[in-house]
Amino acid sequence: MFDNLSEKFADAFKNLQGNGKISESNIEDALKQVRTALLEADVNFKVVKQFINAVKEKSLGEKVISGVNPEEQFIKIVNDELALIMGTANEEVNLDRDGVVPILVVGLNGQGKTTFSGKLSLHLSKKKDKKVLLVPADTFRPAAKDQLITLAKSMDMDWFDSDLSTHPKIIAEKAMAYAKENSYDVVIVDTAGRLHVDDELMGQIKEVRESLNSFNPEVLMVADAMTGQEAVNVAKVFHEAVNLTGVVLSKMDSDARGGAALSIRHVTGVPIKYISTGEKMKDLELFHPDRLAGRILDMGDVVSLVEKAQDSIDEKDAENMMKNLEKGKFTVDDFMKQMDMMKNLGSMSSILKMIPGMGGMLRQVGDLSPAEDEMKRMRVIINSMTKKERQDYKIVKESRMKRIAGGSGTTDAQVKDFFQKFRQMEKMMGGMMQMMKGGGMPGMPGMPGNPGGMPGLPGMPGQKQKKPRKKGGKWGGGFFS
Repeated sequence: MFDNLSEKFADAFKNLQGNGKISESNIEDALKQVRTALLEADVNFKVVKQFINAVKEKSLGEKVISGVNPEEQFIKIVNDELALIMGTANEEVNLDRDGVVPILVVGLNGQGKTTFSGKLSLHLSKKKDKKVLLVPADTFRPAAKDQLITLAKSMDMDWFDSDLSTHPKIIAEKAMAYAKENSYDVVIVDTAGRLHVDDELMGQIKEVRESLNSFNPEVLMVADAMTGQEAVNVAKVFHEAVNLTGVVLSKMDSDARGGAALSIRHVTGVPIKYISTGEKMKDLELFHPDRLAGRILDMGDVVSLVEKAQDSIDEKDAENMMKNLEKGKFTVDDFMKQMDMMKNLGSMSSILKMIPGMGGMLRQVGDLSPAEDEMKRMRVIINSMTKKERQDYKIVKESRMKRIAGGSGTTDAQVKDFFQKFRQMEKMMGGMMQMMKGGGMPGMPGMPGNPGGMPGLPGMPGQKQKKPRKKGGKWGGGFFS
């Protein structure tokens, strides 16, 4: 998401390169490009107008620091204003209060309400240490109850056995009474999808909201980020009807243009609290306006990357790997665990976008899926090796290679190529340990910034540039060739 917008911003900033200071004449073209980029991203035109005026005023005002690179000053101003229109800080649901906290999940049909309800229950349970009860209250789509119960079972969460023949208001009231009796901290009520033009259904959700008023409920509307300005219009209608306390943007990993994320807070006054970025239950992030602004402007989001790493990486595995490295040992098993860590963090491109300056490089490299496919093939080869072979790959001779090739559905040449690449990785890791002992700060293994770069990604730091091949290499794309 935001790839197109990021590229347009980068082009706009080039207008200031080589200038000694910011002036009205040299920012005019940049502002025109920024305005066009935002409108093409389906950002509300009133938001765009206010944003451009604010950037122009601050760029030409007293806040500009003399002697600082004009391009960097302009980017800083744009970054601050982008964060401001999306909100000043993250505003998560308010759990710091006594009693059971009800969270009412509303929205249109097909926006991802049930999936979000499951994700939120996992987040509040694991990150906030809360006892959560999931409540199916979609009386129009019986399968929604089965879906929510299936999600609850997969996460070992509790659910309320709702009677879908009754009014959702009755379901919510009974669920709250049950939660109070059984000492639950949070009750998440998954309501039916409805059209915002359907007065009868909107009246129903009002009744549910009113039945929970004494508990001061959180009311979260799930909006599809791909619908752009329509999501903003829907949020306005729902806010007027049920007084929303927050918005959740779903499908943020799609090719959405970003208009909803950049407009909703400004137009409705309702904060975006969470963003949903994938199909897995763990794919839920807190919405941080400043961090998202940084991603859009290719300034990265290192804080979120570190948080992801803390959640995804097994500390014991990491410690064992470091002990091996300290002994000068790097095994195929260690390499496999590195790949697992990377996989848990997300796709290669999503990780790299969180590193400052990598967005532009990714646009030059293009599609990284062939490289990810090659890593999957490597995984198949490793899975065909014995435990002893993974601990000491040097025992793998011709006959063992044939067995590994047969077991992995690859050729002998491809298996040999894998071991050749692994030897390069082993050498690189040894060099990295020497740097660490000498006080250096190389990057995360297998990530940009490490000595030698990551084998397989053209153009990364420490790797010699190669001319792109017209045909794929042995591994289907030539990334590991």
